Amino acid sequence: MKRICLLISLIMLCCCDKPDTSEPITPPVAAPEDQKPDNGSQDQEEGALPMVIVGYATYWDSVMPDPTLLTHINYAFAHIKNDFETLDIKTPSRLKKIVALKEKNPDLQIMLSIGGWGAGNFSEMAADETHRKNFCKNCLKAVEQYGFAGIDLDWEYPTSSSAGISASPNDTKNFTLLLKDLREVLGDDLLITMASSSSAKYVDFKSAIQYLDFVNIMTYDMGDPPKHNAALHPSSMSSRSCEESVKFHKDKGVPYNKIVLGMPFYGHGNGSDVPESVDYRDLGKYLEKFTKKWDDKAKVPYLVNSEGKMVLTYDDEESIALKADFVKSKGLRGAMYWNIEADDKNWTLSKAISTRLLPTQE
Repeated sequence: MKRICLLISLIMLCCCDKPDTSEPITPPVAAPEDQKPDNGSQDQEEGALPMVIVGYATYWDSVMPDPTLLTHINYAFAHIKNDFETLDIKTPSRLKKIVALKEKNPDLQIMLSIGGWGAGNFSEMAADETHRKNFCKNCLKAVEQYGFAGIDLDWEYPTSSSAGISASPNDTKNFTLLLKDLREVLGDDLLITMASSSSAKYVDFKSAIQYLDFVNIMTYDMGDPPKHNAALHPSSMSSRSCEESVKFHKDKGVPYNKIVLGMPFYGHGNGSDVPESVDYRDLGKYLEKFTKKWDDKAKVPYLVNSEGKMVLTYDDEESIALKADFVKSKGLRGAMYWNIEADDKNWTLSKAISTRLLPTQE
């Protein structure tokens, strides 16, 4: 799941789409889409599936989510121990409180998210059949112990060592084997999801998608000032956009109704005028100091200094709502956000999503 985290010491644990340095980022090539329903884009052969809203709740925070605003909570993160088989589940006391939210919303599903930026031991585990199968058994034990609805894998990324973790050219193939083994152990009634790079690289989705219920694409961290963090559509100020990322995944074999669009509840500053990471809940003082602008092609706001230079790229209630509208217009499975605790006390961003995607709140 790095710059998003609240504490620098936790940076290497966050579920974020770290900029891909292995090859140039694809430049904008398409004009912005309008918001008309894409009636031909849905994968009708799989039928209509219920909309999902997935929020990541971190083990190191204390803010409790509003369980009526989501369908799924990913508890982030558990790590793989050095035996390449056992799970290290952080802060069980907080986890139990998160699971207890089901008393207020019985339909809420709690997932255990394993990994995060800088979390290793995936490559070694997936490469060895014994380690792999024992890891899957330990996942089932965790599901049974805490009442999880399933497992979310956040390996960032197979074949890549950019996060300071071990990697192998065989990781992509082994990741598919891991998903196959995990599905065999968990069965069809429990969920298996994953976090995917906005580039759609690293995973052989044509082989892997059969084992996955849905894919949470990390359509954020796609740019720092003067580029947008999470442009909805391409513009002259974007390096990659949500629209492009969705197309990348569709082209790689992920059907629209298994794509969950990621949304950031934080922004990226230029590091001098504004810190590199700013949670939405802390946005106020920067709105007072700098001038707000709106990119009508990318459909996101940003702040500029007195010289007109971008100092902060972020999302607000309007841009998050437009992303939710995009989810509906494309027939996607739903929305995901990192992270729950970064919203303000009024749950402004969370509500902008839930009021549009949850039928009970429309």
